Amino acid sequence: MIGTVFRSEDIPAEDRFDLWRDLLARTRSPSDISSVHAGDFWAEHRLMELGPVTVGSTSFLPTRYRRGPRRVRQSDPELYHLTLLLDGGLALDHADRTGTFGPRDLHLADSSRPYDLRARDEDGRDPVRGVAVDFPKVLLPLPPDRVRELLGRGLPARDGIGALLADFLTGLERQADTLGPADAPRLGTVVLDLVTALFAQLLEARSALEPESRARVTAEQVQAFIRRNLHDPELTPRTIAAAHYISLSYLHRVFQQHARGETVAARIRAQRLDSARRDLADPAQSAVPIHTIAARWGMPRASDFTRAFRTAYGVSPREYRAEASAGRP
Repeated sequence: MIGTVFRSEDIPAEDRFDLWRDLLARTRSPSDISSVHAGDFWAEHRLMELGPVTVGSTSFLPTRYRRGPRRVRQSDPELYHLTLLLDGGLALDHADRTGTFGPRDLHLADSSRPYDLRARDEDGRDPVRGVAVDFPKVLLPLPPDRVRELLGRGLPARDGIGALLADFLTGLERQADTLGPADAPRLGTVVLDLVTALFAQLLEARSALEPESRARVTAEQVQAFIRRNLHDPELTPRTIAAAHYISLSYLHRVFQQHARGETVAARIRAQRLDSARRDLADPAQSAVPIHTIAARWGMPRASDFTRAFRTAYGVSPREYRAEASAGRP
């Protein structure tokens, strides 16, 4: 497991809010924290340290976080705070802007500037849930005066690089229990690359990215594209390259470097077979013909599917389905 976990229900009710404030004072930019729910507070927080990048998955009852000029003068860790909101609503006063945010919105704050972040419904009992990314400002290879244009604004997370970043962050949240400390630095690098690529795209400053960062982001985009299009029998390295406006040779080179040596075709085949394998083992789909399942995952030729399945798993699709059925109570 990566990181540490805070659950307010593990703490006596009278101590929960004070401990929540202490936790955030240690792990984020110090601010003045208040809530009308302080006497009956609830929060959950998982903190993942991924090298210099920190990712926190957080749920809490409506709370206000005010970082005024005095707080900035007293202590400035010189961090950018990027937040992906998943549930609830937030309002932010920052960098001479006031923004309001809902589920699947991203917003950026700078610890060197005052801010006032609060739940839109401070009196309500609906929790606010999100994923926060904190990283040193010096690690972002973009001019600070340009990044300032993004502060306090809603940033897109429903398509393109923003959606890729959002999916990666929520995936980290889901998989945290299965990840180990050795994975942390690599994951932090991917997060920072995706953040940098998103900001560069929004600022039309993509040329400022290092070639290695661009390559890693391209590899993540390609892998997400493959997952979304497994159903398409025409999904091939050539069509993937065309969809991303890159050459076939560059696609193969990037994928080999950033997908642990696996080829593009091998990744497509492995994910199709794994998806079909899960469907074959699903009791709710026991009456669905095998050839229908194969076609669903982009393999319309039954003989090709059977041969590839046997090579991958040592049994035919029919034998695998029978074994899965026999193993169920």
